[in-house]
Amino acid sequence: MAERAHYEELVRQFSAFGAVKREMNRMMPADCHSGSAAVLTLLSRHGDMRMSRLAELLSVDMSVTSRHVAHLAERQWIERSPDPADKRSRILRLTPAGREQLDELFRRSTQLLAERLNDWSDDEVDRLAELMARLRDSFGDSRTVPRPASPALEQTTRTPAST
Repeated sequence: MAERAHYEELVRQFSAFGAVKREMNRMMPADCHSGSAAVLTLLSRHGDMRMSRLAELLSVDMSVTSRHVAHLAERQWIERSPDPADKRSRILRLTPAGREQLDELFRRSTQLLAERLNDWSDDEVDRLAELMARLRDSFGDSRTVPRPASPALEQTTRTPAST
């Protein structure tokens, strides 16, 4: 396991990474903010789903999810239809217009990354993608269930007892 200083540097880098995300968000269409993009991406990746599942995947409250869904439905990027198994619930589905919007978002994001990383080698870009995927996998699907602190990390961050 890495030493505490390495994790502290990661924390600093994650904080600074907010600037990258903000710039990526600024190049998005005005009516498609990051929350909308996240919903479109999840529906594309996971297929049709109930709003409760979407809220779980987004790790946000149902009221926030409902606002995102209403925004997207107004633009006809998603549709809400009754769940055949439970008429009180709605199934969310990406529409062809939503697929086009998502394709445009990916095009813009890809273009921005290609511009900003134009002095990186293909191997460096591949390595970054590999490490980011590994980092994401390390967190697994723990978005809705907090995991206890790792005993190994606790040992590396504990202050030695005074003698």
